[in-house]
Amino acid sequence: MGHQQSSCAIIADDNEIKYTGANNMVVALTQSDFRAHIKKYLDRVNNEDETIYIARANSRSVAVISQEKMYWMEKALQAKEDSLNYAVARDQLIRRHALPDDPIIAADNDYWEQFK
Repeated sequence: MGHQQSSCAIIADDNEIKYTGANNMVVALTQSDFRAHIKKYLDRVNNEDETIYIARANSRSVAVISQEKMYWMEKALQAKEDSLNYAVARDQLIRRHALPDDPIIAADNDYWEQFK
């Protein structure tokens, strides 16, 4: 499997630190800011499929993800790696930007020969 080059950016805006990487947008903020704007952040988790990291005292941080993303993560962990259930769960996680997309494989004659 080839290594994909990815770009990222870190943006500080108000009380948020936003990290945009190869897969999705991640937001890190304080517990007090999350509490003050809980509806806004929960809407972003559900509507934009963002992951929200909340920094708490004594390095006890938490992450908030959508229930749907959590469902597919659990399905992927429970399934055997070469099963259809794993492939479906993995595809759903790729669609939700929780996993990187598969690299494109050149379909030359050597590739097709493996299926004969």
